[in-house]
Parts: sequence; structure tokens; C-alpha cells
Amino acid sequence: MILEDASLEPETDASDRAFLGHPKGLGFLAVVEGCERFSYYSMQTLLTLYMVKYLLLPAHVGHVQGLGWLSQHWYGKSGQPLASALFGDYTALVYLTPIAGGFIADRWLGRRATLIAGATVMAIGHFLMAIESAFLFALIALVVGVGLFKGNIACQVGELYRPGDLRRAMAFQIFYVAINVSVIAAPLISGTLGEDLGWHWGFGCAGVVMVAGLLIYLAAKPWLPADPGAVARQTGGGSPRATLVRGDGGRILAICLLVPVLAVALLTNQEIFNAYLVWADAAFALTFMGHTLPTSWMITLDATLSFSMLVAVAAFWKWRVARTGTEPDELGKIIIGSVFSMAAGLCLWLAATQAGGGKIGLFWPAMFHLFNSIGFAHILPVSLALFTRLAPRALSATITGIYYLAFFAANKVVGVVGGWYSSMPTPQFWLLHVASAAVGLVAFSLFKLTVAKRLIAEPASA
Repeated sequence: MILEDASLEPETDASDRAFLGHPKGLGFLAVVEGCERFSYYSMQTLLTLYMVKYLLLPAHVGHVQGLGWLSQHWYGKSGQPLASALFGDYTALVYLTPIAGGFIADRWLGRRATLIAGATVMAIGHFLMAIESAFLFALIALVVGVGLFKGNIACQVGELYRPGDLRRAMAFQIFYVAINVSVIAAPLISGTLGEDLGWHWGFGCAGVVMVAGLLIYLAAKPWLPADPGAVARQTGGGSPRATLVRGDGGRILAICLLVPVLAVALLTNQEIFNAYLVWADAAFALTFMGHTLPTSWMITLDATLSFSMLVAVAAFWKWRVARTGTEPDELGKIIIGSVFSMAAGLCLWLAATQAGGGKIGLFWPAMFHLFNSIGFAHILPVSLALFTRLAPRALSATITGIYYLAFFAANKVVGVVGGWYSSMPTPQFWLLHVASAAVGLVAFSLFKLTVAKRLIAEPASA
């Protein structure tokens, strides 16, 4: 149990192994994060379909407060291109606001209060989605809520363990399992409710699950760590701040160069929730045994394969090391992932070119999700490891925030590029995504052949 005395270290008892050999607080945090990710991916799965098939139709678009002005003076678009632009800005900002959320928690409110505020604002945002006129306010609430919530709950997981506790790495794997289960479940439950019963049922389900997560978090207080910022402020303590040393400038420059490259490489993967779903809804043969499956189930297929391939790829490289004693470094794996990303985009290009005006069977889309998931497993977790390896110790937390700027940029680009779907031939549209993966492949290869060996070989600043 965590005592509330601010003079104590903000860490749990090392003997606490009540949850799968881990502190009981980990179980609570994993469930709470699962609820939050369920609500987020429910929203992300339904958002573009909701706008294209309902909200932006002439009969409804005029009801949304501020959308007319925004579409005319800011975006200059309507219909599917406007839906794509709104989706891109929403998902981009979701990866930008956690920087502010972490700053607010560190400097003012503390993690617990900031996280509670984020969960509350998110729940309000989901329920506002039931009111057509409040659509833009709902998006703003969700962006703010995720920003306050996202980074702080992950920090609390780390704070459950004392320095040197070897259970920490496994704790984040358990935490990630909860996220992936939610990503799989959200399209099946909220997606089906939204498409079959009504859009507001899907959004309402996301809101109810978010409220459940908030209540669980409130009940978990005795088993969660105190805020380290509050402890430091009240005791006057704190560790000496690390400073930059010789060679850190090159590392920072390399990281800044990698951010836009990673953003371009992520384009195909991030497009899955946007134009890909619109195309799937219109062109895929989703009828099974006389029943038309919800389009959102394609997201469940992708999430299931992504989770499976993460496990399979990790097992493969573990087997490879045991057999040969070697494996590629981070950049080598990212390059392999870029090749699979290109193959994934080519599957969509083949599906589009072979359609012939009829419905598209699920073979090539399924192959797309398979190859994309293998690429995902080689790029996303490994790229975070690369950034943290390159990061100077004095800026380790800041570099993690900079890493997520790649997702901000990728989703912003997706919002623009996804709008071209309605005016560009579909094969050409997906060939453009193949080209983006190829750009990533070339850039990562050049980085590896030029400056990476020296930078990675050098020890990070101590």
C-alpha cells in the first residue's frame, strides 16, 4: 500500500507481488489504460466513417456549430477531403498535447490530478459526440483529455518500481497487452454498435467505458505511487540535473533528422483509420454467409495481426540470436520493416488494379494487414528504442516527447494525403503510399551507412 506521507519515496513496496508477481497497482493501471485506449480507438475507428456517411452530408453538416466557417475559411474543402483533414488534425494533435500534459503534471497539478482531469474531459468529449452541433467541441475535449492522460499513466507504471527492479520491463509488456486487447475489442464492440445501431451508440459506448476506467482509477488510489514532483517540492530534494556533454549535439541533430523520416515511413500505417476505411466501406466484399460485416472490423483484423506479429517477430529474433548469436541493430530492423511496409502498400495497389469495377475480395487486403503488421513490429517499438539510445541523458524525457512528434507529423500528412483519395485514381493513391515507404527505406539506409555507426557506438552522456 502507498502511504500518503509526502516525505516518503514515491515507490511501492518491493515485496508487493499481488498481481502476476507485480504490484497490485499495475493491475489497476493496466485496466484503466485498457479502458482509455478502448474509448480512443472506438473514436478513431468510427470518426471518418461517421463524417463521410452521416455528419458531412448536406442534411446534417449545417447543424454543426462552427463547421461551416471552418470548412470555408480554414480548410477550403467539403465532403471526404474535409473529413480526411479533420481526422488528420484530430489524430495529429492527440500526439502533440501529451507534451503539455506532462508539463502540467510536473509543474502544477501532479500526475494523479492531471490524469483524473484528462479522463473526465475525455468522457465528456465522447458524450458530446451524441450532439451533432457540438461535434467540434467534442473533438477539442478529446484532444485535451488524451493530452492530460496519455503520458502520465505510463509514468505511474514506471514509478511503481524502485530503481534496479528487474520487473519493470515486464510490467510495460503487461501494460501493452492491455492496450492491444482494447485495440482489438473497440472496433468489434463500438464499431458494430456505431455502424449497425447508430453512430451515437458507438460513441456512447466509448464514453461509458471511459467513465468506468475513471472510477477504477479513483478506487485504486491506495495502491498507486505518490507524485514524485509533489515529494520533491515538499522535501526540497531531487536528483542533480544531468548536463549536455561533448558529442550530444550530433545526437540531437540526428534525432531531429530522423523525426520527419519516421513520419513519412509511418504514412501507410496511419492511413488505415482514414481513407483506407472509406475505400473498404465502398469497395470491399464484406459479405459473409449472407451478412454484411461492419467495415470497422477491418481495424480488428489489423490490430489482431499487429499484436500477433509483435509476438512472432520478437520470438523470431530471439530464436535467431540463440542460433547464430547475432541480430540486426535498431536501424537494421527498421530497414527490414520499411521493406515490409512497401510490400503492404503494393498489396493495396494490386487490389485496386485488379478490381475491374467489382467488389474487392479480402485476400489482398488481408495480405496488406499481414505485411504491414510485420513492418509495424520492426519499426514502431524499435524506433522508440533507437531514439532513447541516441538521446543524451540530459534530455532523455524530452527526446521521448520529440519522438511522438513523428506521429503528429504523420497524422497531419495523412489528413492532407487522405483527402486526395476522392480525386485521385485509387491505384495511383496507394502507389503514393508505396513511394512513402520507399523514401523511408532509402533515408534509413543512408543514415545507417553514414553517421549512425559513429553515433550509436559512442556512449550516451553520463
